[in-house]
Amino acid sequence: MRIAMASLRPLAALRNRNLNLRSPLTAISPPFTGYLQRLPSSSPSTSSLSITSSSPSISSSPTFLPSGNSSSPSISSNSIDLEPYLGCSMPGKHLKVAILLSGGVDSSVALRLLHAAGHSCTAFYLKIWFQEDFANFWSECPWDEDLKYAKAVCEQVGVPLEVVHLSDDYWSNVVSHIIEEYRVGRTPNPDVLCNTRIKFGAFLKAIEKMGFDYIASGHYAHVNHSSCSANNESSVLALSKDMFKDQTYFLSHLSQFQLRRLLFPLGCLLKDEVRYLATLMCLPNKERKDSQGICFLGKVKFSEFVARHIGEMEGILLEAETGDYLGSHRGFWFYTIGQRQGLRLPGGPWYVVEKDVQNNVVFVSRNYFSLDKSRRIFRVGSLKWFSGSPPEKKDHLQCKVRHGPVFYNCSITLEPTEVAVVRLSEDDQGLAAGQFAAFYQENTCLGSGLILDSWDVNSFPICSKALKIAQMKDKSKIGKPVRILNLDNDSKSSSKSDQQSAGL
Repeated sequence: MRIAMASLRPLAALRNRNLNLRSPLTAISPPFTGYLQRLPSSSPSTSSLSITSSSPSISSSPTFLPSGNSSSPSISSNSIDLEPYLGCSMPGKHLKVAILLSGGVDSSVALRLLHAAGHSCTAFYLKIWFQEDFANFWSECPWDEDLKYAKAVCEQVGVPLEVVHLSDDYWSNVVSHIIEEYRVGRTPNPDVLCNTRIKFGAFLKAIEKMGFDYIASGHYAHVNHSSCSANNESSVLALSKDMFKDQTYFLSHLSQFQLRRLLFPLGCLLKDEVRYLATLMCLPNKERKDSQGICFLGKVKFSEFVARHIGEMEGILLEAETGDYLGSHRGFWFYTIGQRQGLRLPGGPWYVVEKDVQNNVVFVSRNYFSLDKSRRIFRVGSLKWFSGSPPEKKDHLQCKVRHGPVFYNCSITLEPTEVAVVRLSEDDQGLAAGQFAAFYQENTCLGSGLILDSWDVNSFPICSKALKIAQMKDKSKIGKPVRILNLDNDSKSSSKSDQQSAGL
């Protein structure tokens, strides 16, 4: 299993980077007709799908392949053995795999690893942008460049590429849900919803009769199928080798039915190794930056999206401890608990600590990280467990309340209402209703639930004056915003005044 490569450098340092840290979905079944289109390609195609819509023009695609200039790695007769990198690609099984290709580096390397492992691959690009009615609003096509890169990657190894149109599904099952959640003051997680409802929901349904053994993607996670040789056994979602890039949090709300169909070739690799392999493979997107932010927005700012679909409504900013009127905002739905950016208040940093949805008031504080204002108890609903039932040992679990390498030790208590109370071993400042809490035992992700609220004697207090002002019907009587004092400068001035008064 060798492919021609450029000059090499040792990967031992990359492998040593691995850290030893602490360790109900409704299936969408769209009609298949009209969802798929074949991109023209010089490579042979083995798919028997009929073309149901015209292909987007790609004639303007730039030249991606190495041109022999000084910036491109030179291809030599040397080769690299890919076997050490195929641990999560099921080498030697000769599977039929559908690979989700985004145009980014991660999914492109995943495709090449599956191809090197001997599988029959078909790449799929999911077009999940907005309905055509929104084309005039967005300044540029967000998916055209991605699609050009995806096609160039496939042409390198002769893998067919299909485009699946899921814009309507994405709008009705993800985007509209996000809008409604923000409208009522919660903070949804678009990436979790996209994985459960679209990538491994609508898409899985769309291709279920095409005979694919697995659906693969560039996610940093590992699915262990070794224990599910019998139909009654469960597949296991395990942590990625790269704890910083690990994406099991975003996959934690899948069903067992979905999990059993998934394959993640990058689960056994570090991000640095993936980048290095992309260079050795001379991938056309080897230097492309990773995408950031919400998957469906592309280059559109989130505030612009919210303003477009929810609108604006002026409200007030109040200091939680004093009730001081500090300024105005455009609507509580632009803010989430723990947010620091976008408040535009001097003398900060300021943080959003609470929202009064009914009265459109946002409470802020400069003391967000005070120990007496932390939270460690919250409730979760919509619980989903990959094994089909809660873990037996509920007092010795780990928990993630957001994507990232940080785990909390925790315990859960199940209530009769199918809601669980979660108690963290440490305080967390950013618990937000609408986000997910994913649960783990050692290296295994057990499942997740939707954060409903946080309630604790140590939750952030709002003074009575602030609560009273928030409930005022006519807030024009409040007057003008107070002058915000800079804590550092004012403390220095006060100290100097005290010294002068004392004759020092």
